[in-house]
Amino acid sequence: MVISTENYFDRFYRWLELESVAEAQQLAERRASRSRKTAEQGGETLLDMAIEDHQRGLGGRHLFTFVKRNRTLNLPWNRLRVGSPVLITPVDDDADGSQSGVVSARNMRSLQVAVDHWIEGKLFDVDLAADEVSRNRERGALQAVSLARGRVGELRQIILGDMDPVYAKRRGPRFGEIKPLTVAADLNAAQRAAVEFALSAEDLAVIHGPPGTGKTTSVVAFIRQAAARGEKILACAPSNTAVDNLLERLVEYGQRVVRVGHPARVKEVLREHSLDALVEGHANMFVVKEMLREVEQLYRKADRYTRSKPLPGAKQEWRREARQLKADARLLERQAIDHVLDGADVICSTTSIDDAVLGDRTFDWVVIDEACQCTESASWLPVLRGRRILLAGDHCQLPPTVISPIAAREGYARSMLERLVDTHGATITRQLEVQYRMHEAIMNFSSAQFYNASLAADASVRTHLLADLPEVAPSVLTTEPVTYIDTAGANYDEEEEPDGSSRRNPAEGRLALKKVQQLRDAGIPPGDIAVIAPYAAQVRWLREHAPDRDVEIDTVDGFQGREKEAVVISLVRSNATGEVGFLADTRRMNVVLTRARRKLIVIGDSSTLGGHPFYAALLEYFESVGAYHTVWEEED
Repeated sequence: MVISTENYFDRFYRWLELESVAEAQQLAERRASRSRKTAEQGGETLLDMAIEDHQRGLGGRHLFTFVKRNRTLNLPWNRLRVGSPVLITPVDDDADGSQSGVVSARNMRSLQVAVDHWIEGKLFDVDLAADEVSRNRERGALQAVSLARGRVGELRQIILGDMDPVYAKRRGPRFGEIKPLTVAADLNAAQRAAVEFALSAEDLAVIHGPPGTGKTTSVVAFIRQAAARGEKILACAPSNTAVDNLLERLVEYGQRVVRVGHPARVKEVLREHSLDALVEGHANMFVVKEMLREVEQLYRKADRYTRSKPLPGAKQEWRREARQLKADARLLERQAIDHVLDGADVICSTTSIDDAVLGDRTFDWVVIDEACQCTESASWLPVLRGRRILLAGDHCQLPPTVISPIAAREGYARSMLERLVDTHGATITRQLEVQYRMHEAIMNFSSAQFYNASLAADASVRTHLLADLPEVAPSVLTTEPVTYIDTAGANYDEEEEPDGSSRRNPAEGRLALKKVQQLRDAGIPPGDIAVIAPYAAQVRWLREHAPDRDVEIDTVDGFQGREKEAVVISLVRSNATGEVGFLADTRRMNVVLTRARRKLIVIGDSSTLGGHPFYAALLEYFESVGAYHTVWEEED
């Protein structure tokens, strides 16, 4: 389908503006309506935080560690992840205004934030902040793409459906000879075929990776093969976590790779591979630091009051000399940056690329992993720099996060990958088919519902159970891969309750925590267990009442791309009208149902869920594999 270029870009400008307004309004409403008593319930705010530690970070940044004023308290449940932009506001009467920062580390008790300037004050509020920088970069990318000629112009025509993608097997390759794979010894047949297919693309390719099928393994193999051919690669993903997953794998293989972006957003064990760290170790930087010290001395000298009056014009000359010296230092620093970047085969970054860092560099390949979680406007940022494009992801899992309901309804929540698969289909796509995560009874429902029953469980996981783990005793709990507990008829419908804009179900929560305790009693380590709920309010309730802090409890979004040996799911919805809310987005359930390796426990109300075709099929599947149980069986 050909898309009108003018209408296409106008739509995205509109959607970006809608997103900007919606995010600002959402944050403003939360702050305006909150009381000190309820402000932390939404997960976007931490109150009464005190500074426990301060360190110097890379690039002259400050790393402040915040804890609760009452240092015996853990942090409440919150959405402040590593890489989240935050606003730090002192609550002292005589303190200065707010300062922006980035979360650089976190645990149950503390939050570390990287900031550019020193923070004054004793107590602070820390709020999730809007990230308008990324949105402005997307606007700039759309403008550049709309006017582009040459190679970017060709890619624009292909992506908008004006031209067909071309593959080397259909004609002589424009970009060099296609050589056999040399780095794919550990790939299965479907993975090898996908990598070979992608390498043969003259323009564009998609690797479709359902849960557990080794998508990242295939992407890394592709990158290594392209690098072995002497090609330069820009490897991107929409989240810092996904970028770090690529980086970690490439580092393991000894690839020459540089991670660009704010160091606070890079996993701590990988920061030595960040641009900041590598530039810091460059020979130029010793000279740069000496020059900047001299700059500081000159400015101090010019501003100092002395009894002896300096010669006329001396202070102006010192400031002029300082400015020139600072410019020379920045030039040397830029040379160091260019030297580090030019020496890399692979540059890793989020899709929100800073042009000031990469300059006008282009790449033989742009690779976007987890491309389905990335809005189309964000995808254009890296695409602008590529001669050929590889997108990898699964459009049957979570879509991009979009705040504006209007923009989402109009199409902004549809990723570039999803649209291209719909447009070009098998012409550009290869799907991976062997999964290495789940027992086949956990896999089969999603395989049938989302992947035309095309998935096969590898022999290494096909029949594995909790009882196969060391020190786990065989029992009904540990020898059955799937359990569904139906709460219908137990008056659980009275327990579903609103909590702000979210929902919670305490009775179902108590049952979920009871199943967690049974798993612990069976010998399952807490780090191998997860509890997932689709509603933030239920996650918050579970965290507040969970006796074991080592059991991970999170929303669906928090578990995308993750796995645990045992997963307990609380579906929350239980009401007399059969309202399932945003559970109707079945892609979210595809994520939830495919996180468990050996044991999946689902808790839900069939009388509420069964009216929806997807959940009716799910209930039927549970019955067919002998997984169905009633809540009455759980009574002591």
